[in-house]
Amino acid sequence: MRKRENDLKKEPLFVLCCYILWGLLPIFWKTLAEVDAFYILSVRIVFSLLFAALLLSVRGGFSAVRAALSDQRERRLLFAAGWLVCANWGAYIWAVNNGHVLDASLAYYINPIMSILLGAFVFRERLSRLQWVSVALVAVGIIVTAVRFGTVPYLALLIAGSFALYGAAKKNVKSTSAVSLFVETLMTVPFALVLLVWMESRGTGALGVMHGAEFLLLPLAGIVTAVPLLFYAAGIKKTSYAAAGILMFINPTLQFLLGVFLYGEPFTSTHALLFVFVWAGAALFAVGNLRGNKEKDLCE
Repeated sequence: MRKRENDLKKEPLFVLCCYILWGLLPIFWKTLAEVDAFYILSVRIVFSLLFAALLLSVRGGFSAVRAALSDQRERRLLFAAGWLVCANWGAYIWAVNNGHVLDASLAYYINPIMSILLGAFVFRERLSRLQWVSVALVAVGIIVTAVRFGTVPYLALLIAGSFALYGAAKKNVKSTSAVSLFVETLMTVPFALVLLVWMESRGTGALGVMHGAEFLLLPLAGIVTAVPLLFYAAGIKKTSYAAAGILMFINPTLQFLLGVFLYGEPFTSTHALLFVFVWAGAALFAVGNLRGNKEKDLCE
């Protein structure tokens, strides 16, 4: 009994590790800043596929891959998920390596709010008043920013929207994380390989800007992609939804701190106003999660 309780306590730590690693990812992508963002995206796809293949070969999981590919509904969901996460990775890498870490941070504060809206309008989930208020606060922040800057934070919305849609596509996927990662990257790897060959042939690939040991960073792109996902898969099933929702904000908070204090990105009064609205919405989202979890416990 005691052993089982100790095991259960480890699960939130796995989720925590995942979010910390995601929050620190800008540091890794910055080491590849001299390489074109779309080249890095292609490398990330290829080496994520190879890393997932290695995991599956160790675990003997290729029979599950065949089952996923033979199931038409599962195949379509993973195809959609693959291209959505491809868009998310590409926009995120471009943002980080072009001085927009704050936009990337903002995206992952907005993401839960977008997931709430998808739940309401796509999956017909009923929202609480607190959730609607959190949505309204984020919307007001974006509108105020659009008025003051004269433009919407499109990059943050693209990153947040693509990840929210990715989550929606994965909602009904039956495959394990390793199988999902393998099939999703398998769907996009032809595009990645063509892009790699084309960019190298034009002299805009890694060969023109990287030297010696720097090339070791390329296969690491697959590892830094897969490892957080494995932590997440190991912990999320036995971590309460409320705890996972609160831990989620560690990721964008770390990115925010990196953007402002490590990379010195400008943080204006308009940025401050936007983040205040978004942080308030995120806080209400977390409170709503806690309330929902307590109500669920009482019902049980």
